[in-house]
Amino acid sequence: MVLQELLGIELPVIQAPMAGVQDSALTIAVSNAGGLGSLPCAMLSPDQILCELRAISAHARGPYNLNFFCHRPASYDEVRELAWRRRLQPYYREFGIDPSSIAPAQGREPFNRAALELVEAFRPPVLSFHFGLPEESLLARVKASGAKILASATTLSEALWLESRGVDAIIAQGLEAGGHRGMFLDASLSGAAPFVGQLDSQVGTMTLVRQLVRRLSLPVIAAGGIADASSVAAAIALGAAGVQAGTAYLLCPEAKTSALHRAALASDAAANTAITNLFTGRPARAIVNRLMRELGPRDTSLPDFPLPAGALAPLRSAAQNRQSADFTPLWCGQNLPGCQSVPAAEITRGLAAGLKQA
Repeated sequence: MVLQELLGIELPVIQAPMAGVQDSALTIAVSNAGGLGSLPCAMLSPDQILCELRAISAHARGPYNLNFFCHRPASYDEVRELAWRRRLQPYYREFGIDPSSIAPAQGREPFNRAALELVEAFRPPVLSFHFGLPEESLLARVKASGAKILASATTLSEALWLESRGVDAIIAQGLEAGGHRGMFLDASLSGAAPFVGQLDSQVGTMTLVRQLVRRLSLPVIAAGGIADASSVAAAIALGAAGVQAGTAYLLCPEAKTSALHRAALASDAAANTAITNLFTGRPARAIVNRLMRELGPRDTSLPDFPLPAGALAPLRSAAQNRQSADFTPLWCGQNLPGCQSVPAAEITRGLAAGLKQA
């Protein structure tokens, strides 16, 4: 009951924040089912966050979580950008796209003062952070707001770093997890394509949970491959205080997953995932598609996160117009049994049934 008491939830099940495939509808559904619904804020403007917060405040009966990225802002490098576009040149020709017409991608803001002002105004019960933590002055004000703080770790070193900075619980993101890996202690800060060379140090969820439980005094939340009651039971048996699941919710009606993404998740292709940095510049697990097959899943010369997405945007749009996901990031974790077209409340309760098996 440690996690339930800490977060004020009935079930120790957290819905992973999934930018681009959900809005407040999924957050509300999971919170109302007794879990912790999460809203991904990394791709939202302050006005959009405000709109979603109003909806959550009006309809969520339980606690909820706001999730933010804490990455280093991108630094534009013309040499890397032009090299990336040269790699994509054959595809531009195929789709009749003029590369000179493609505007440089915009960076993505990490957690900042504008976001902090919304937090202080609404006082959400929980905040979670990906790619580390905000700068100390911002973090201190988040703590002063009364919010419980969760943060993702992909290694024991990251978890110990987070614990030393006063977070309330650690999300142990194993290698099976879909979407962006939360890696933030980078041993190669002098180069682009950070973290790609460190993927060999990443471990599976159950191994990571065991490592963290043995060393931390904080609650550990298992994430990655958590798709059904049996995987929940396994994580709890190893000492996890709760679980976080993302892919399991992608087919539910409350998610905003696109038709192409849903079709891929329901196909045999979903069994073949890989960690790639092609779509954004940071490692993330996705269903293997044409771009990943033909260019290889990883490239160490890419522009900073999230700038590679800009050069891909017209290809993604053109392919989608042909009902193809060849250039679309199809985020997906490993272990798909729980990814079903059923309401989010049913998925949440199904995962929580694993508590009785532990």
